[in-house]
Amino acid sequence: MARIKKYKIARRLGSGVYEKTQSQKFMLSEQKRAKSRNGRPRRPTDYGLSLIQKQRVRFSYGVSEKQFSNSVKKAFESAKHGDIPADTLFSLLEKRLDNVVYRSCIASTRAFARQLTTHGHITVNGKKIDVPSYIVKKGDIISIREGSKSKKVFSDVEKSLKSVKSVSWLKIDTSKLKIEVVGEPKNPDSFFNFQAVIEFYSR
Repeated sequence: MARIKKYKIARRLGSGVYEKTQSQKFMLSEQKRAKSRNGRPRRPTDYGLSLIQKQRVRFSYGVSEKQFSNSVKKAFESAKHGDIPADTLFSLLEKRLDNVVYRSCIASTRAFARQLTTHGHITVNGKKIDVPSYIVKKGDIISIREGSKSKKVFSDVEKSLKSVKSVSWLKIDTSKLKIEVVGEPKNPDSFFNFQAVIEFYSR
């Protein structure tokens, strides 16, 4: 997606929707834009507010409308087993292979993580997986394909893995360049409101 389009989306949904719009430079430019506007901004309707919450999640995780709707459908179905749909939706999106590659800092953005996965550079339990939406499970081992480790794009990957902020459900082995799924995702970013997303689709 073109950078200018991402900036336009981030202005509407909030800077937290993309990694590159979470910079101080972007925030300062938005403050200047806000000061230059005349009149009071229109207050969005309840539907509009719910739509913003939904779009925040969808654009941030980089999934299509169809993929997102399917995830929401699975979240609703999980309620039959006593699960909370909002928690299930968060878990499904977090456990996507491209998101795991991003969370482990193998890739700096989710978009780049999708690219690495699609090009066949990532393996799960030793098997090449080129489907970004692949859902990992507890016990899975994610790694860089042996034939890809020498590529320039992975030259600093060991350093990147060492800089990873604590992700409780992922165990990172920097010496072997492997990531193990050891639990379930918890505590979504406060920027996202998964309950509002569920309510949006409940209308």
